Amino acid sequence: MLSENIQAGINQPETKRIGDKEILLYEMQLKKPKMIIFDYGHTLCLEDDFDGLRGTEAVMKHAAVNKNNIGAKEICDFADSLYYGIGGKAHDIDIEIHNLISEKFMYEYLQIEFDLPMAQIERIFWDSAAPGKAMPNAEKALDYLQARDIRSGVVSNISFSGDNLAGRLNRMFPKNKFEFIIASSEYIFRKPHKMIFELALHKAGLTAGDAWFCGDSTKHDIAGAMNAGIFSVWYHSEIACNYRDPGLDKRPDFDHLYIRDWLELIDILEKLQ
Repeated sequence: MLSENIQAGINQPETKRIGDKEILLYEMQLKKPKMIIFDYGHTLCLEDDFDGLRGTEAVMKHAAVNKNNIGAKEICDFADSLYYGIGGKAHDIDIEIHNLISEKFMYEYLQIEFDLPMAQIERIFWDSAAPGKAMPNAEKALDYLQARDIRSGVVSNISFSGDNLAGRLNRMFPKNKFEFIIASSEYIFRKPHKMIFELALHKAGLTAGDAWFCGDSTKHDIAGAMNAGIFSVWYHSEIACNYRDPGLDKRPDFDHLYIRDWLELIDILEKLQ
């Protein structure tokens, strides 16, 4: 018998009632995926303490030129105006602006120069602003996939560079076998645009029916994957997400799995062996 959490996420919109018979029929329709693709933030990794001022103070230690003697707080305010201004408009049409482009404009505009390459400045900012850590049992889930020859990859809505995202994931999950790590910053489109999901399938050499997508956002991850024909797993952690309104995550009205712990994903996959 599946756990109550999993039962709740196997939708039967015709009856709005989940019983043993329906669960068994639905299980029979599922097949072991050849690949599971994961979201990054609040799915594999937790960033529960983002502090832009702390990050800016860290990078300003490497300022070789600060022509106007601008402080970290003023820089943060300017960065926010960019991110929530033009960046927000880009997000409204599922487009991502690369952080290194934004930073290049911002620091040249403010006449600040650094003694390190901007990719390193970006990493120092991110590591200082939001060090991050693995979500509970995420590493166990990834280890399980490797042991069962289920391939894995990552698609993230993120403005930070792909190299720095990959570096962070590799530090948190040193044994990972991700075949690709797609940062929306590097590929124009961001979830839920279906083209970024299709890009992942093309990289994997798979059709949509051979992959699952796991994520915490019903809009970006679950609905986005569905629009690309990929079966989705809504990972709805009890750990609060500080950058998203939980009221926006409404239960999708199409078939998906709902889990609150990565160990539940392992249980599901065991039943499909």
